[in-house]
Amino acid sequence: MIKVFNHYLSVRLLLLTLLEAAVLFQSVIIGFQVRFPENLSAVPHLEAGVFTFIMLMAMSALGLYQTHREPFRTTIHRVLIAYGLSLLLISAVFYVFPETYIGRGVMAWSSLFALISVLLLRALFFRVTEIGLPKRRVMVLGNGSEAEEVIRFLHNSAGRTSIEYAGLYPVMPERDAQGNERLLDHHQLRRTAEELKVSEIVIAVRERRGGVLPLRQLLDAKLHGVKVMDLQSFYEREEGVLRIDSMRASWMIFGNGFDQGISRDVVKRLFDVIASAALLLLAFPILLVAMIAIVIESGFPIFYSQERIGQGGERFRILKLRSMRQDAEKDGKARWAVANDSRVTRVGAFLRKTRIDELPQLWTVLRGDMSFVGPRPERQVFVEQLTEKIPFYDVRHSVKPGVTGWAQVRYPYGASIEDGLKKLEYDLYYVKNHSLFLDLMIMVETIQVVLLGKGAR
Repeated sequence: MIKVFNHYLSVRLLLLTLLEAAVLFQSVIIGFQVRFPENLSAVPHLEAGVFTFIMLMAMSALGLYQTHREPFRTTIHRVLIAYGLSLLLISAVFYVFPETYIGRGVMAWSSLFALISVLLLRALFFRVTEIGLPKRRVMVLGNGSEAEEVIRFLHNSAGRTSIEYAGLYPVMPERDAQGNERLLDHHQLRRTAEELKVSEIVIAVRERRGGVLPLRQLLDAKLHGVKVMDLQSFYEREEGVLRIDSMRASWMIFGNGFDQGISRDVVKRLFDVIASAALLLLAFPILLVAMIAIVIESGFPIFYSQERIGQGGERFRILKLRSMRQDAEKDGKARWAVANDSRVTRVGAFLRKTRIDELPQLWTVLRGDMSFVGPRPERQVFVEQLTEKIPFYDVRHSVKPGVTGWAQVRYPYGASIEDGLKKLEYDLYYVKNHSLFLDLMIMVETIQVVLLGKGAR
């Protein structure tokens, strides 16, 4: 893993992305040279760059840069769909910017080379990296429930080709056959790490007072090249969450992240205005058709307005296309949405699945109550329930709520206190590490969620 703008990226997938970018770019160059062999001096660098960027975005949107392996047949299907999607986008770019047009012949040859090259590269890349790239061998320090959970996580990470379980090093006193305490020799820690070829030590101990941790030996291991991580940082890197069960206020205060500042607010606001205005303009025909469909099926009103809790606990009204019956909450009681909710209309089910019902929230973003990316805003009644039962829940209100967010692209639709806890762990990761780079990544993953219909209710 490598940290880029506070966000962890897989070195393996980053390398794959760079290689595929080079292959896609070169495919356009070769396609041009095959189509026009007499004009080799006029190399279409700009056109190749546009083609490469759009293809990479389409492939990302179809989930082709995931950390988990999948059958190669599924990869072929995803690449073909990504290619079809990119053709539509490239055609739109050619129409808006005619100077980037490279001709049908060049496009045909470039696409052929690109498809063959990407599929061959992926088939070869995964075979080579599984054999050639060294895995991070993790030794767990501890012997309680936290240690057991880390070990289960490592054993259940068969799809993760960059990490593996090396062994357990207990830190609490053990008992011999007669029941007497037998203190462990912590001076063996570095020697054990060397024997197991450990590259990382994860400290899975909840209570660290009273000399439980072998601090001097951990420092010695670190000075000899072994990375030492606490439990929270381990899950943050591997899962993109901040685990509530191991969260400490001191870790949040003295650690990196959770930074707020004027420069970040200005950049984010500019990004929100530009992105929401552009998307509203592009999506207006879709909104118009959706509004007509709602009226035909269930009449007026078209929109659904509801009070939500935003940044700093301030209340604001959110605007959505109505997807439920008009009497969905006629008794005045707030309810979680559930799978196959009977209150959802047929048109509403489609709008929810495609996230079209969320589009009017872009106006709320322009107005400044929301951001394009951030934790999803909840209703007051649910906020009170979740704040009472989940520690640190109100931390998510330190940033503006968003139309989409890290929890939305990484976790299914939340419809309970338990779901609220899991989503908060993703929201806290975003609050800690939020940046323009992470916002852009979330937007790309949101396209995948919309295209594949993930998590809708």
